[in-house]
Amino acid sequence: MNKISVLLLLLVALFAGNVVVAQTPSQPAPITAIRAGRLIDPETGTAAVNQVIIIEGEKIKAVGANLAIPAGATVIDLSKLTVMPGLVDAHTHMAMTYKEQPENNYYYLTYVMESTPLRAIQAASNGIQLLNAGFTVIRDVGNNGMYADTALRQAIEQGWLPGPTVIPSGIIIGGTGGQLWPTPEMYKQHNIVYPEYLDANSHDEIVRAVRENMLFGARTIKLCIDCKPWGYSVEDIKLAISEAAKGGCKVEGHVQTPEGAQRAIDAGIYIIGHGNALTPEHHRQMAEKGIFLAGTDTPYTNYRGTENAFRQTVDKLRDAWEKKVQLTYSTDFDYWNERMKDEKTGEWLSRGDLTIAFLDTWKAARIPAADILRAITINGYKAADIIKERGPIKPGFYADLIAVAGDPLTDIDALRRVQFVMKNGMVFKKDGVMTPEKFFHPGPVRIPSGRYTR
Repeated sequence: MNKISVLLLLLVALFAGNVVVAQTPSQPAPITAIRAGRLIDPETGTAAVNQVIIIEGEKIKAVGANLAIPAGATVIDLSKLTVMPGLVDAHTHMAMTYKEQPENNYYYLTYVMESTPLRAIQAASNGIQLLNAGFTVIRDVGNNGMYADTALRQAIEQGWLPGPTVIPSGIIIGGTGGQLWPTPEMYKQHNIVYPEYLDANSHDEIVRAVRENMLFGARTIKLCIDCKPWGYSVEDIKLAISEAAKGGCKVEGHVQTPEGAQRAIDAGIYIIGHGNALTPEHHRQMAEKGIFLAGTDTPYTNYRGTENAFRQTVDKLRDAWEKKVQLTYSTDFDYWNERMKDEKTGEWLSRGDLTIAFLDTWKAARIPAADILRAITINGYKAADIIKERGPIKPGFYADLIAVAGDPLTDIDALRRVQFVMKNGMVFKKDGVMTPEKFFHPGPVRIPSGRYTR
């Protein structure tokens, strides 16, 4: 037998072996049954008692009372708890941690002194802490160095570590300088703006910037509408919205002036970030157009804010609620200081503790618990544009859910007592304790889209 014949036989044998492997039936997905004492639907503000949730693999298969539990299913008894969808922070920053020393709220130093890999590790830690507090989705909207946010999304989706579903924006797009005011030396000689901000001044540059972010893994786009006095026009914003839509992305506008807010509203932007510059008339128009507000409503604490600023924030949040704006729970969290300790125990507060503390602002605004619950869940899923696959506890949706002690429909502080967290059908926290070991493994790497992609 010559060498060519031998080679052909080997190829045939190899091909046949692959066919056998391909035809081998895959292992059935694990079945989990959850007994829920109360099951909340935040969209309607209602609760059903004694429900059973059947989960097959990553997704919910059935929900109802007195469902038959399949043989061999893993049963989780949450009959003494309230089960509900996971929480959403609709505007945060996972890989920016500026400190009073040395930065003193001076962003230049943060990204000059801290590398993107270091910031990515910070983001991974923040994600685990937020998942522990019940946040199963976050919108990460910029200030992440060289795309630490999109890398975090990939790492969680591929199964390297536990964390929320991340909706990253990539680099914030703005006119020259972004939110910074660099010297000519900093900007021209040392490029001290990128990668915190991506310059886009003309229509061609706006298109390029939007496409660049989407190329590198963004799932939403963020524009600095009025970070400079000249800002973006209505036409500019509409162009960004149109271009982002080609990649399946919605646009959030950072606004800091009433004029910028009006241009964003006139352009039909999807989300307005920060509420300080908004007027009652802006709220009325936003409600009419269905524009979401990520107000970043900071509470007044011993580690952050002033009483006067807090009062203004509370008043604006109350007015937005009264005008029926689509509100989301959002924090803009990106800082740390030595006072971030529990006043009673003296223990350090986690990122989850610091994030859920924003409930204080909503309570001060006298917003009903059911409406806060809707903002921190369903409205967050809608703002993240994933409401068709995550959020509602219904058949066909990903099994992302939490359980708390108490009834958050009447006492919103029940959200501070998260006892159970499930993400993509896997238990991350049970009986108040993190059990993340199954999330950590050397493979196989999960490829949600079926192919390697950003």
